[in-house]
Amino acid sequence: MKNIFLATYLAIKEVVRNKGRFLLVALVIALITLLVLFIAALGEGLANGNRQYVANLDAQLVVFLEKSDYSISSSRLETNTVKSVRRVDGVADAGAIYTSSTEIVSLPESLKVSMLGAEPGRPGMPPIIDGREFRGGEAREAVIDRNVALRTDIQIGDTIQIRSTQGTEDEFFELKIVGLVEGPSYFFQPTIFVPAATWEKIRPQSESELTSDTPYPNIIAVKLTDPLQAEVMAAKLTEEVSNIEVADIETTINNIPGYSAQQGTVQTQGVFTLLIGILVIGGFFQIQILQKVPQIGVLKAIGSSNGVVGLSAVIQIIFVTALGVGIGGGLTYLFSLGFPPTIPLVFNGARSLIAIALLLAIGPFGGMVSIIYAVRIEPLKALRLG
Repeated sequence: MKNIFLATYLAIKEVVRNKGRFLLVALVIALITLLVLFIAALGEGLANGNRQYVANLDAQLVVFLEKSDYSISSSRLETNTVKSVRRVDGVADAGAIYTSSTEIVSLPESLKVSMLGAEPGRPGMPPIIDGREFRGGEAREAVIDRNVALRTDIQIGDTIQIRSTQGTEDEFFELKIVGLVEGPSYFFQPTIFVPAATWEKIRPQSESELTSDTPYPNIIAVKLTDPLQAEVMAAKLTEEVSNIEVADIETTINNIPGYSAQQGTVQTQGVFTLLIGILVIGGFFQIQILQKVPQIGVLKAIGSSNGVVGLSAVIQIIFVTALGVGIGGGLTYLFSLGFPPTIPLVFNGARSLIAIALLLAIGPFGGMVSIIYAVRIEPLKALRLG
């Protein structure tokens, strides 16, 4: 206990006497912390923007067209496939999902959105948090996600106008907003939900598609009676329903175009930032040790053990690193308050805590060389008496 107290006293005393120097390195660590936390938040935000709708499906399996490589945009199923899926023993419910993009033009500034067709009360349709569900058939009604409402001030009861390319010409359609759901963005865009028949009528279409009034779903969300039997049910569905392939939610997310590459890029940036932090901290404390070799020699000459010297260096590194991480965390919070909602930053609690833990760990790890060097200093050589 006495050695710990002495080591702590020596470490803190040096920081106080040279506060300008140590504050400077703490600020460098704070900037590294700021960068790491924002990279983590950006990664989470981009991931959410890409996967949020699929990740929150009230389902365990997703049915695709056979040989579509689990790509939602490449899959287009027959209309009777959803009925065939529902008849399979072990399926609690199944809902067809239709995907496309459109643009709300009845705003001061046009807003691009994902327009999804879904069936009320079935998997694929998020729960209503305000208002009501749209009617079936070709009802010109829509449910919007909360992000659309926040960004545009559109309210329940308002009418929006969307632009849709029909063949070679742009046409405009009006939809009445009847409900609100909890922000499930799809493919980086806020979403609006419409009935399947309405989706087929107003979605962007090529010239050859204009003659068809039959909506073909891209995918089918499948809710199981026993969620633990997902793997068995996937094989059963593939066997009993023709011309399909089945994936779980995680596989579906990983096959969203660009998702895996995007997350790999963001994670690589975070790793390299941590490596830079290790080099910065290690270099600073190595210089610190080299500058105070004589003082360490005096400490050892008057009886201080290697344990006290080494522990003092460790405590000093941890203290300065914690100070820098604390300042960086505070700056991150302040900056996050000023960012507009259009920037995809999501500060996930678990992800941020992991980033902070890694930042605190890189201090002692980066200073390991200087700690070993301090312990190995010989008093007589340090005082030039050997």
